[in-house]
Amino acid sequence: MATRNPITRGRARRAIKMGGLASQVGTSYLWTSLRRPFLSRTAQERELLETHIRNAERILESSKNLRGAFMKLIQMLSMRKDLLPGEALDVLRATQSSVPPMSYGTIAEQIRREIGQRPEQLFRTFDHTAFAAASLGQVHRAGLRDGREVAVKVQYPGVEATVEEDLKNLKLLLRTLQAIGRDVMRQKVDTAAIYAELEARLREELDYVSEARNMQEFGRLLADDPEVEVPEVVKELSSQRVITMTFVEGYALADVMGPEVDLELRTWVANKCHAMVWRQILEFGVLHTDFHPGNYLVNYHPRLGILDFGSIRRFRDTERKAYLQVARGIIDDDARAIGAGMQKLGWVDRAQNAAPMVKIVRILFAPMMVDRDYDPREYDTVGNATQVGEIAFEHKLYKSPAHGVFLLRALIGLESIIRHLGVKTNYRRIFKKSVEHAEAAARGSTVH
Repeated sequence: MATRNPITRGRARRAIKMGGLASQVGTSYLWTSLRRPFLSRTAQERELLETHIRNAERILESSKNLRGAFMKLIQMLSMRKDLLPGEALDVLRATQSSVPPMSYGTIAEQIRREIGQRPEQLFRTFDHTAFAAASLGQVHRAGLRDGREVAVKVQYPGVEATVEEDLKNLKLLLRTLQAIGRDVMRQKVDTAAIYAELEARLREELDYVSEARNMQEFGRLLADDPEVEVPEVVKELSSQRVITMTFVEGYALADVMGPEVDLELRTWVANKCHAMVWRQILEFGVLHTDFHPGNYLVNYHPRLGILDFGSIRRFRDTERKAYLQVARGIIDDDARAIGAGMQKLGWVDRAQNAAPMVKIVRILFAPMMVDRDYDPREYDTVGNATQVGEIAFEHKLYKSPAHGVFLLRALIGLESIIRHLGVKTNYRRIFKKSVEHAEAAARGSTVH
């Protein structure tokens, strides 16, 4: 039976929890730094790692109690390899799948307020236990009277109020994380960009009417791809805080990542995920930015099912074309095209020498620069990030256009999925085909 885990309400109470958490995290690092002179180098590294993991566990425990905006921040942090080491990130990633659900009574009342009747009056069947629970809502399986199986996503009552409260309080924790990045990880952390991204995404994800429109748009865009399944919206049973969609069968993407899973299937998933992301960026100019395993399913056909459309980034056509110019430059190893495209996109000023930015692109897109099967383990994420940071610092490349924040989040998510799938494949060929498809679509022709 689902247990109710109420959202902690009231700015003062939530501020106390967040303030206490920030204090605990900060104090633990201070204590570690005070002990460093008395420890050997090996002991120093071991203690710092243990401190990272303890703090990751503290943050995770608080996120389960607070839900809402705070948990969303944790999900974002679980992909920030510049802030915490891999062992700590593994702890944070649990927020993507282990959220306690609210009680059926609470959810049923929310549906009555939104749709006008309780679930037993609206649906032929309605499972009282949620099969998925996240930071802002949970999902129940149900059956319509016409025989269709559906998933009903219900926003937690009162979550909008807590989001507003959390957005005012999150800076307490962000300041601590900024200090950690500076003093412990030797990285510059742009907390303003993190905060802005979090706020923008939360605004989107609270609006289920907008999510329904996104779902319908992706259904149209991907209608010609038999290997992708997008749920259909049931409009008469959807509202601002409830969305009913056709049920998509399949295994969670995380379940097909392990080495025990058939290599052929894992390779198909890696290729499909890679191709789908680039098609969205280069051809559609519409990107599903929340690219983590909890939002995708894999079924027997095989087909890739997409589940959540709360966070979508739309690029202006000039931006899409400029990214396509950069992509073509990567394929042709054309420094001039890469540099010109990055200038158009605002990553580097037109008055600046674009050569350092071209070098950064070549580092970040190394798998697309070589025409061979590429092992994800070859890609040194942390080392590459350090190298990129040094180049950016030396040449004062500090610009980060708004559209880039969402793009980078999606690409970081893709890289994480590819790494966990752990298959060797020719990513350059997939990328090149995506570029050619986008170019052909712009000409109104088709590439096979």
